[in-house]
Amino acid sequence: MDELTVRYGDVVAVDGVSFTAEAGRITAVLGPNGAGKTTTIETLEGYRRPSAGRVRVAGLDPVADHAALTERIGVMLQAGGVGPGVRVSEALRHAAALYPDALDPVELVARVGLAGKERRTWRQLSGGEQRRLALALALVGRPQVAFLDEPGSGVDPQGRQAIRDVITALRDEGVTVLLTTHDLDEAERLADHVVILDQGRVVAAGTPEELMRSG
Repeated sequence: MDELTVRYGDVVAVDGVSFTAEAGRITAVLGPNGAGKTTTIETLEGYRRPSAGRVRVAGLDPVADHAALTERIGVMLQAGGVGPGVRVSEALRHAAALYPDALDPVELVARVGLAGKERRTWRQLSGGEQRRLALALALVGRPQVAFLDEPGSGVDPQGRQAIRDVITALRDEGVTVLLTTHDLDEAERLADHVVILDQGRVVAAGTPEELMRSG
């Protein structure tokens, strides 16, 4: 991504942001609410059109090549995305049917710590369990690139550790992981590379250790 700019009318939400997220590494985009994190990720996913700059994901233009890109990425939304009456097993089976080489939904349920809750509906899950289901839905298609928007938000300590373990395993499998967070501790624990945004601009970037030394 090079000099990405996204405007909403006269408001500049993302202002000349440049960084690269590498395969087999976890890149955390860190910043306060309103810093431009979600807008940046949604542009990379192809859901928002950049006002200026160059964006490529897995070598593809997220807008022009969106159909091809959706087969290569997994997206964990910050909230929602599942009907309140849909059961865990139903959601994963339906998502798996959309991909030619999907992960086994039964194994995926266990991987994210939802074994025994397959028949619960979305509305019956706790907030942390909903986040784990959202993560499972992002991974079911074996993505090359995983976009995870605030994966630990609202999750209890046990669930947060389960999510961290899954994300770390993704990195070890060679997946490009790009996550957003406003939690510095989360970034320090998980990320290989951190990009800090504030008011739509990159104000610092580097490994967690580099940023701690410079801070």
